[in-house]
Amino acid sequence: MNCKARIFCFLALTLAALGGCSSGPPESKKAAAAPDRILGKAQVLEDSDGGATEAALNAGGPSVYLWEGMHRYRLFLRKPADVIHGNEYVAEGINAQKTIDEIGDPDQGKNGYPLQSSCESVVRKVWSGLPFDEFDADVSLLRAVIKRHPARAVFLVTGIRAATDAEISTVSTEPKKDAAAGEKNVPEISVPADKQRASLIEGPTVLPAPLWEPAGATVRCKVVIDPAGKISELATGAQLCETVEWSQFRYQPPVQSGHPVKVDTEVEVRFEPRK
Repeated sequence: MNCKARIFCFLALTLAALGGCSSGPPESKKAAAAPDRILGKAQVLEDSDGGATEAALNAGGPSVYLWEGMHRYRLFLRKPADVIHGNEYVAEGINAQKTIDEIGDPDQGKNGYPLQSSCESVVRKVWSGLPFDEFDADVSLLRAVIKRHPARAVFLVTGIRAATDAEISTVSTEPKKDAAAGEKNVPEISVPADKQRASLIEGPTVLPAPLWEPAGATVRCKVVIDPAGKISELATGAQLCETVEWSQFRYQPPVQSGHPVKVDTEVEVRFEPRK
């Protein structure tokens, strides 16, 4: 084999190797981009407080939410979905606020939340290949909805289906019937926040401020503690209260005169300013 032939073969092998290397990363990135998934009970509101803006999240249909435990997700569907109120569904897509916070903000929310660029990134990630006008409309809608209620998660849906019986039994959002029936007869008492604080076993009462409230604040959140010492209800419109992971709180099981009770109280949570 002459010199020119050897050089040609070397170049051909080198290009083939580079081509093989370049085709690897896109596949691995695609495999890593697993969608978020939620399983919860549907709440369908024909007349929501958001009016036309909320209706646009379901392509002009009624507002659709999924409750996963104590978390409520507003579904952003690009095509109308026939969702039955009270039934259990599995939705796949992207939790917008979670993804926006993971993208980050070098100004720590001081120039508003969410950033236009962050919303663009989220929409592009979940619905690739949209025409420019549809892409811009979806970005504007997402940003407007999050600005209005930054703590109430918007979930951009790529697919939604009815949950199977097996899925519902594995991750149930409903208390057992016998437990629920028993709690109906359990009296509810009111306890001042300062007094109830002494019964707290665990729970994050100091948290970093979210990007949309970088200055932080101290809030008092109205909750109901069940006979097992877990927080079962959140009764407040305060946005900061909705960001707390209430499932992490545990109290000594409340009793009165030796009998189990439910407690209506407040929990003080301090959000430290972002640096």
